[in-house]
Amino acid sequence: MQDKIKQLLKSIASGEQKSLARAITIVENELDGYDALLQGLQQTGAAKIIGITGPPGAGKSTLVNALLHYWVEQGKKIAVVAVDPSSPFNYGALLGDRIRMNHFYNHPNVFIRSLASRGALGGLSAKIVEIADVVKNAPFDYVLVETVGVGQSEVEIAGLADCTVVVLVPEAGDEVQTLKAGIMEIADIFVVNKADRDQAEALYRNLRILAHEKAAEDFETAVLKTVATTNAGIQELAASIDELLSRLSHSERKLQLLLEKSWQLIQARRMKNVNRGLLANQIRTEMEQPEFNLYTFINKYY
Repeated sequence: MQDKIKQLLKSIASGEQKSLARAITIVENELDGYDALLQGLQQTGAAKIIGITGPPGAGKSTLVNALLHYWVEQGKKIAVVAVDPSSPFNYGALLGDRIRMNHFYNHPNVFIRSLASRGALGGLSAKIVEIADVVKNAPFDYVLVETVGVGQSEVEIAGLADCTVVVLVPEAGDEVQTLKAGIMEIADIFVVNKADRDQAEALYRNLRILAHEKAAEDFETAVLKTVATTNAGIQELAASIDELLSRLSHSERKLQLLLEKSWQLIQARRMKNVNRGLLANQIRTEMEQPEFNLYTFINKYY
């Protein structure tokens, strides 16, 4: 098994997409060789992770598709990991973003993989940290991670991505204040997509004001307008992403990213042996007791 994993890692590093797909399946389902595969990652990939997040209907997949067109024309190699809502029946990916990006299905410079969130909170798959690291070991220039779009709990993308793009639409103008304390906090770049609609300019101005209010001494969040269906503003967005990534050599930012990823991995592994069904049976047994106390119960069993 060890030799097979070494060969698999070598194939991934050479850009062999079938090997990458196989490795993702091993990690996602914790198949034989899972630990050896992760511990064999060299983290030599130059690819940066770009998170694309925002509410449902904002046009995230269309924006990703437009970025793919632009970067492919520049000769770049791109991986897309699209996290979809889970099917309630088989835990598979429900939307299948490949359908929306079918132009690139067999493109040699593009790799697309849909993952099911499998009930994970925060809009991401429970295995996304490991999978993103596997993908980074392939020779890609960019790794795009598109989230489910479940709302403010999506902030965990900020712990994974080198650059987080928050996509909004003009109709979100009245929601800016409610978003302010949640998803608004994680943006490195704001994108007002479908900017040819009414109220787009008002939302753009509001976001510029918010970005200016929260600006640090040496950085202010970029606010851009796009119409992804016509590629309007896509070149400017790509340039803004590159400009941000060029400043990411800062060791403090790297430390924060590694800290957040480590925190998520440790949480997942500590919870691995907690069986929800067993927990339900234990609670059922004790909850009717007059002296039942939830915190005493947790200390007793966990």
